[in-house]
Amino acid sequence: MERLHKFMARTGVASRRSSEELIAQGKVRVNGKPVTLPGLKIDPLRDRVEVDGKPVRKPEKKVYILVYKPTGYVSTVSDPRGRRKVVDLLSGVKQRVYPAGRLDYDSEGLLLLTNDGDLTYALTHPRHEILKTYQALVQGIPDREKLDELAGGVVLQDGPTAPAKVRLLKNKGDSALLEITIHEGRNRQVRRMCEHIGHPVLALRRVSIGPLKIGDLQRGRFRHLTTREVKMLMKAAKLST
Repeated sequence: MERLHKFMARTGVASRRSSEELIAQGKVRVNGKPVTLPGLKIDPLRDRVEVDGKPVRKPEKKVYILVYKPTGYVSTVSDPRGRRKVVDLLSGVKQRVYPAGRLDYDSEGLLLLTNDGDLTYALTHPRHEILKTYQALVQGIPDREKLDELAGGVVLQDGPTAPAKVRLLKNKGDSALLEITIHEGRNRQVRRMCEHIGHPVLALRRVSIGPLKIGDLQRGRFRHLTTREVKMLMKAAKLST
């Protein structure tokens, strides 16, 4: 027996979180009957699961794709407002993949897309503490006291942030380019942290996710991970390959 949302993630339908949302929206049927409980236990060998009327088939080949998301794209596979989606950047990818985490609409940089539900869950769960590094162009020039405050953790509306690695890369006129590394994944966290110290973000780019680096990947382009990168990522996420 297996919980429905875990089965959906394992078979590449969506991440566990997104699967829970699909179930809650009544888009999932088990043996012809609509269900709304993500924790419902099913028998993958006997029960018939459908999403939007389409049967969930056996797991597809696992794929791992690194995308340089430009600004002006949403990090979802669908958008009710009709905005451009990061999956629109993929060409020639037959498998249905989804983002392992989010990147703001007005931010750019690395985003991992995969149909590996277990990896997605591990990468987005706070207890695994997967490091993510950003370059933030901020308004004004933060002094050492402000940088130390940012690194030590600041108190936001949803609670204090964990300590971060922060360094000033360079000054650019009346603004500064900061490098900020965090392991949490709160909504617009880096932007809110910088706003808290009085230096709002003007532009934000994610340059690494765990062992994955942006390298020479161009904006709007994508590539498949190498076998070595997949192994490194699994190790970081504490999963076996």
